[in-house]
Amino acid sequence: MQETATQLEPQQIPDKLYFRIGEVSRLAGIKTYVLRFWETEFPSLGPKKSGTGHRLYRRKDVELVLEIKHLLYERRYTIEGARKFLESRGKMPDTAAAETKKGRRKQRELFEEPVPGLAQIRRELTEILDLLR
Repeated sequence: MQETATQLEPQQIPDKLYFRIGEVSRLAGIKTYVLRFWETEFPSLGPKKSGTGHRLYRRKDVELVLEIKHLLYERRYTIEGARKFLESRGKMPDTAAAETKKGRRKQRELFEEPVPGLAQIRRELTEILDLLR
């Protein structure tokens, strides 16, 4: 089976914190009612709601929508099959999981090694605090 050029191009997602349902609909090329239906079928797809009740999708939600669309429309999974595939793979995409592990490792390294002079700095700050009281 030959892939078309549009399938090979990576989907461009704008660099934003939140997307409204209309924006996600345009990015994914599907109707808004389909997105609302998918929210009921895929537990990991759960946009937040604003104070006015608007759905606010995060970047990971948009990526998940694009993956669900790929599974359903291109790979021809059933909704149940796509749900099971996503559940077996885990909640986070592989790249996000790797970045999270790398970030935790860096954080551990920062706090495991004692910082030279930290005790002296702490003493001096305590003395300044005592002077200000």
